[in-house]
Amino acid sequence: MADPASFTVATASDAIDQGTLSPVDLLEAVFARIDALDATIHSYLRMDRKVARAESAAAAERAAKGMRLGPLDGIPYAVKDNIYTAGLETTGGSRVPQSHDPDTTATLVKRLQAAGAVLVGKLNTWEYGTGTGAVHFDLEAPPARNPWNPAYFTGGSSSGSAAAVAAGTALFTIGTDTGGSVRLPAAACGIVGLKPTFGRISRHGIIPNCWSFDTPGPMTLTVRDAALVYGAIAGYDPDDPVSLESSPEPVLPSLEAGVAGMTVGYVRNLDPGGKAPEAAILAALDAAAEAFRTAGARVREIELPIAPSEYRAVSMPINRSESFSIHERDYLEHRHLMGRSLREKLEIGMYMRAADYIAALRQRRDLVERTDAAFTRIDVMLLPMTYRTAPPITEEAAVKEFTTGSAGSPFSLTGHPALSLPAGFTDEGLPIAVQLAAGFRKEAVMLAAATALEAYFTPRPVRASPATILANRIEEGHLS
Repeated sequence: MADPASFTVATASDAIDQGTLSPVDLLEAVFARIDALDATIHSYLRMDRKVARAESAAAAERAAKGMRLGPLDGIPYAVKDNIYTAGLETTGGSRVPQSHDPDTTATLVKRLQAAGAVLVGKLNTWEYGTGTGAVHFDLEAPPARNPWNPAYFTGGSSSGSAAAVAAGTALFTIGTDTGGSVRLPAAACGIVGLKPTFGRISRHGIIPNCWSFDTPGPMTLTVRDAALVYGAIAGYDPDDPVSLESSPEPVLPSLEAGVAGMTVGYVRNLDPGGKAPEAAILAALDAAAEAFRTAGARVREIELPIAPSEYRAVSMPINRSESFSIHERDYLEHRHLMGRSLREKLEIGMYMRAADYIAALRQRRDLVERTDAAFTRIDVMLLPMTYRTAPPITEEAAVKEFTTGSAGSPFSLTGHPALSLPAGFTDEGLPIAVQLAAGFRKEAVMLAAATALEAYFTPRPVRASPATILANRIEEGHLS
């Protein structure tokens, strides 16, 4: 049998159902992958192997009796370290003392527990899951590395979440997305990153970053895996004041429905006057448009109400102001313990004018309406996720440009669902990605379109092999 740590969630689940793979053996394969690779990629901050092994043994007993709880039963996963887990410390990747109840478990983790998924540990993240986009190598743990080449950036802030999936140190992970923090690292690391409709997955039990943007989402190897995880964690939660009360539409029944008859809006007004996406990304977008046409969709060129960079400009006063209002006490009492990126972001928020915040909120309302109007004429939107592939992690300006020069902000600002999808590799072996978006609560349509496109770009999705990772190993002592 192939290494189970390289399996997709769906493949591993099928093997458990068929009795050809034990959840215990699957977990041990993941632990072996962690032991071999995590000193290089730094995907984890902490684990509890004893508890994970106990949960895996219980899943194996259920499987042996034909009583599996569902497709995630016995599947090893991990969560970003801003998601609370009772019994396993949550630090937000920070030295700042955290005051949350150590018995708190996030709603989405409880739902995964109910589905039988096996929690391996807590994943590396930018401090508090936020920052300015720069990496300064000044946090307690070294930053996560890109498994396709550890000298390169993972994207952020769900950095360890993307690295773990790409390397097979977890079969799936959960990240959080405020301005692209699920989709950016997914793009950098060649995996699927799903940001659902705002309010569709509960934020209860997650360290907040920006109240009106924060959205958890699954990070997986394939679209089907994302649909399986989404199905387990989406739904109303009375403990989250912005949780959507309507029941989520099932996504699995229509996953293979195809795109015949769909209308795809190919976004063309990317950033007038700014940097255009790299040639490899533009070529992938053109290829995606042609693939949609070949599969029976209508592709029409469209324009967003404003360019993606302008959505980001509207987002910034809201994001910075809300972040400072949330973390003001931590900043005033413990800023000496914070890394530079978090500290600088909070300082920007501290000096943000109320007039600018209110003006941004007004612009946001207008943009939500105008962006949503576009989805009355199309089913899904096609546009870049990032404008370049992942840069070397030590090139500070390039790292920041990768983060800020992306097209993730529009749907963080508006709350529409969006997804980063792998679209091949550069000649240097770095992942390329495209982005899809859909109307409010239209995850099923978006995932069906993504499935069709995935079959074109990555008919056999793969994780970075241990041999590739170790061959490209970069020693920490050689970095500035």
